[in-house]
Amino acid sequence: MHIEHYVANIPDSFLRFAEQVKEGAPVPLHSMHAVGSVLTPNFDPGVSDINSVIVIQEKELSFFDFLIPLGREFKAQRIAPPLVMTIGYIKSSLDVFPIEFFNFREIHHTLYGEDIFCGLNINDHHLRLQCEREIKAKLLWLGQVYIESLGDEQLLSDRLAASITGYLPLFLAILHLAGRKITLDNEQLFLGIQEELGLDTEIFLTLSQMKTGKRRYTEKDDMCSCFNLYYQATEHIARYVDRLPV
Repeated sequence: MHIEHYVANIPDSFLRFAEQVKEGAPVPLHSMHAVGSVLTPNFDPGVSDINSVIVIQEKELSFFDFLIPLGREFKAQRIAPPLVMTIGYIKSSLDVFPIEFFNFREIHHTLYGEDIFCGLNINDHHLRLQCEREIKAKLLWLGQVYIESLGDEQLLSDRLAASITGYLPLFLAILHLAGRKITLDNEQLFLGIQEELGLDTEIFLTLSQMKTGKRRYTEKDDMCSCFNLYYQATEHIARYVDRLPV
């Protein structure tokens, strides 16, 4: 993957936010990193949030208080609240959150300090276990959200479209475990999953387009079909992950 091709996506507003954090932090900073979609061809300035990780030497509540007014100032620029971690937290959590740290390792740009993510050693066994937990949890969630929608097609449409974001880190991890090339482009990512699993992934592209407003499904028959395809595809992925030999 070529993250450097997309560093120019990072808006000036986020660079100002990072500079204010660097200059005004009440605790020693280790590093600050942009992560996620802003470093991919999928970034849409009008829709996508800008996500980041701030690593501090020791966790102190004063740092959270410091970030609150910055959050108010930059919220309109779609700058999401940063994840705040310590070095100790990262080292002790690689076995618990391997998908998250795998994605940080693969998709990040260090704005300040040491690049702590580039050398992370992610255990594939831990990664497969979390993939299994995540995909099976999504099956339970899908059933629950279908019932909770109470026949409200708009609500179901909104919930399903929003949920596609949670599949993307999982798909990157699955392709890594399968020994396939990792890609930053969502359409290519879906294609990779389709080729590896023998699964029609058109439903994931549809939901991505619904999330960005490029497609709308609110009629009952359309949403029932959309839900069924989504649920069946998730079941297929769960069966695949369950068989992974790692």
